[in-house]
This record gives sequence, structure tokens and C-alpha cells, in this order.
Amino acid sequence: MIKIENLNKHFAKHKVLNDINLQFNAGECVALIGPNGSGKTTLIKSILALVTIEKGEIHVQNESIQNQSAYRSNIGYMPQINRFPEHMSVHQLFNMMKSIRSEVTDYDLSLYEAFDIESMGKKKLGILSGGMRQKVSAALAFLFKPEILILDEPTAGLDPVSNEILKQKLKESIEKENKLVLITSHILNDLDDIADRVVYLMDGSLYFDKQMRALKEETSENRLNKIIASILNTENQYV
Repeated sequence: MIKIENLNKHFAKHKVLNDINLQFNAGECVALIGPNGSGKTTLIKSILALVTIEKGEIHVQNESIQNQSAYRSNIGYMPQINRFPEHMSVHQLFNMMKSIRSEVTDYDLSLYEAFDIESMGKKKLGILSGGMRQKVSAALAFLFKPEILILDEPTAGLDPVSNEILKQKLKESIEKENKLVLITSHILNDLDDIADRVVYLMDGSLYFDKQMRALKEETSENRLNKIIASILNTENQYV
């Protein structure tokens, strides 16, 4: 569904993506992880054409994204930082998004209902707590039934119950609806139950790209944070 070839990106003299080659397929959940500054968010923004690609190609559903934006209608995006219109109410935000996407009439309201967003509908977006803003953002990402979901730190600020609701929704999207889910998180334990593949970036380069099953076998660990610690500790022994 997404194919990335020889992707490079600089900000000033700093190279943030170094010759990245990846392919993401329907029906899988890919954990895109790495330390701060590794290039994760820039890679996501490149897929969404929110930053300019200086070298390389990105194809979404077999079409180049260069000089076109229609492909984004099949992507549900949950950014790390939500920048909603502060003086708009929650109801107004959803109504505005529906009017923008007027070609869609069949909505996925499962998270809207599970998070009881209707009850906060009259509240101004500017006064919402971090957790409430995350709920709104998650519900919007799923609203138009996209085939691809890109979630950047989606569980940050969510309470434990809401966290589990979102994780269950992601599982269903992958297993029952064959969607592609690309997710980043510094809370690696949140990825244990949903990720079946791990892409690890370091200093803008692809450090490894492996199936979760293979990583568990290689390290004899079952939790992603312990898997990563085991790999990095082993590598550091030879530095």
C-alpha cells in the first residue's frame, strides 16, 4: 500500500532521512520506533506530503504522491500534536470535517461513541484536556473509514480505559478490515499487543526492519521494550 524508495531529506545541513527504503502492506501493524531525532515524524510527514521530498519516491496504493493530494483521502492521520481551532466547539469541528469530505456519507462512529465525544460536543477545543483532545483526534482519524491509518504517539495522555479501547479498535482494523496501521510511540508496551512488525530508525537511517515474531525468537523476550534493549545492548558490546 505504501512503497518508499531511496528517500532522503535534509533540514539545513542536517540529514534527517538517509536513503530510506520500505514497503508497508495491507493487514499489518508496523511500529515505527527509534530515539528522539531519528526521523520518525519526518518520515510520516513525507508520506503525507507535509514536507518536501528532495530525493526519492513514495507510492501510495501504486500511485506516486508527487504533485497530488487525492491519495490522502484514504489515510486517517492522528498527529502527535493536535492543532485544532481553539474557539471552535467539538461539534463544529466534526461538522466542518464532514462538510469538507462531503463525498463520504458512511462514517465510522465507533470511537466517537466509545469515547462519548457527544457529551463534550459543546465544549471549545481550546479548553479540552490533553486526553480529551487525543480522543477527538483518534475519532477523526477513523471517521471516514480510511484504508491506511497513521498514528503518531496516539496513546499519549489517554487514560488506561481509553488506551485499551483504542488498541482494540486498531486490532479490529487490522485483523477484520485488513487496514494498514503505521504507529509511532515512545511507550513501547502499548505496541506489544498490536504490532506485528518493527521498523527501527536511528540517526535518520534504517537500523532494522523485522517481524515481531522473529525479534522475539532472536532475543528470547516477549515485550518490545526488552527486545529493543536486548538488541541495543548486544550491538553496544561490539562498538
